[in-house]
Amino acid sequence: MEERAYTISMLVTNRPGVTSRVTGLFSGRGYNMESICGAPTHDPDVSRITIKTKATPEKFEEIRKQINRLIDVIKLRDMTVEEKTVQREMALISMEIVSRTQTELTEMVASCGAKIINESADSYIIEVTGTEEEVNGLIDRLAPFGIKKLTRSGVLALYRELDDSHRRVES
Repeated sequence: MEERAYTISMLVTNRPGVTSRVTGLFSGRGYNMESICGAPTHDPDVSRITIKTKATPEKFEEIRKQINRLIDVIKLRDMTVEEKTVQREMALISMEIVSRTQTELTEMVASCGAKIINESADSYIIEVTGTEEEVNGLIDRLAPFGIKKLTRSGVLALYRELDDSHRRVES
């Protein structure tokens, strides 16, 4: 069976070593991790870790079962179906600017919905937020101008609709 991309989001207790245990599970079992992004949620005792992985459907089910066995995992969600989720990545891109390309570069950044967040005498730092395809598209368009440095956040994802556990109970 062919591998495909999956996005997993999990709520975990916000304690030292939790991310290490999750990544250790992936490396110890030979699972591929394309990206990982983790940070505290609105509740300081809970963090969200989002992982993008490639696997066969059978291997993905195995990954889910193994993660669910980890003691600090509160809730695990499959965020793969993009129609049900909002998924975004962010990238910061450092570009050297020269006078002959400065106008074209500025116009391209604006036309892609990105923005220049730092401008110095010889370089720009560009911020782009969007789907993986949108971020890749801008990177591909900027490549001929000479990208000097690049960093990406990895995917973040939330369900579009609240589930029952998120709704207020009216009395």
